[in-house]
This record gives sequence, structure tokens and C-alpha cells, in this order.
Amino acid sequence: MTDLDGLFARLAQSRFRASQKLGPRDAQYLRDKGLDTVMAHARDFIAQRLAPAHPANDGKQTPWKGHPVFVAQHATACCCRGCLAKWHGIAKGHELDAQEQQHVLATLERWLRAQSVQ
Repeated sequence: MTDLDGLFARLAQSRFRASQKLGPRDAQYLRDKGLDTVMAHARDFIAQRLAPAHPANDGKQTPWKGHPVFVAQHATACCCRGCLAKWHGIAKGHELDAQEQQHVLATLERWLRAQSVQ
């Protein structure tokens, strides 16, 4: 797995990843619900949509909008198993273990915290 400082430095160099920002609705949702609640949702999304060895609709399972976590997943390359392999060094074809899921959650939380101060 990639260390977060190195990952975020690489993400900042990607025009696509760096251009992802929370829209007004998602930013308001994050403020209203709070980071703890949004991260609880993130844990569920990751467990259901990303952690299985062969997720349903892999590569298309993460919506582009509708929840701050979805935007964070695209911004941090935690949106599908292909992006996890390319950006995070987490191989496809196996169920994400607890450490890998925690890495994804830490990545999402770091990005969401940065968005909440903007």
C-alpha cells in the first residue's frame, strides 16, 4: 500500500483527481451530518462496493455525485479495484482485508477533512 503523503502528492499531479471538489450540496451534507457520520457511511460503502474480491460492476460501482464519499472516492482513486491497484498498490482479485479497508478509509477521511476547511 502507498503511504498517504506520497499518494496525495501524486494525486495533486493528476489534473482529473485534483479537479474533484465537493459541490455545495455535498459540502452542506458534510457540515450538517458531520465527519463521523459521513465516515460511518464510507465504511459501509467500502465494505459493500469495494471490499469484495470481485465487486459488482467493478469500474462503475461508484456514483459521481449524491454523497460526499462518492466524490472523495473519485478524487482519491478509491472508486474501483482498478484504481486501487494503480494508485494504492492494492491488488485486484482478493477481498480487502481490515488493513486495506482502513487504508481506504484513512485516505477518504484525509481528503474530506481538507475539503471541509476550504
